[in-house]
Amino acid sequence: MGCAAASRRRAAAVVVVAMLLAPTTGHAALIGSCTIVVLSSGQMAPNAAIAVLGSAQPGGSAAQVKVTANSLICTVLGLLDCFRVSAPAPAAFTTYPSGGGAGVTFSTSYRVDGGAGIAGSVQTEVLNGSHTVAVDLSAARASGVFPAGAYQAQVTVRCE
Repeated sequence: MGCAAASRRRAAAVVVVAMLLAPTTGHAALIGSCTIVVLSSGQMAPNAAIAVLGSAQPGGSAAQVKVTANSLICTVLGLLDCFRVSAPAPAAFTTYPSGGGAGVTFSTSYRVDGGAGIAGSVQTEVLNGSHTVAVDLSAARASGVFPAGAYQAQVTVRCE
């Protein structure tokens, strides 16, 4: 898989927030690598009004991944050309009961090494070494409640 000399190769792991996770590997940096390993799956739970399903709701849990960044240029130049982590929200559920996927808005957030929450689409620079990233997913209905049934969604954690 060839890339232009100035471009970065990417590493990604698919994080399924609803009990199933499947890691995948992708690209690495110009001189270095970034590996993502899924440590645990997330669990979405409903809010009291059953209008929000989310891993940050009582009874839910964030997915956990380990990101190991190793960039020679980041080491030599210090914070220049280091890897960046993000976890953008999915566009839709991968599994849902009849009527469960309509009018749903998704949002994600993540925390690196137990730090403050960061909006999922925002890239955060990580220094070389291993970092634990907790990923939360929230799905909110525009109106009404979520129908009963099984729901599943995937959040792609990126290291670029």
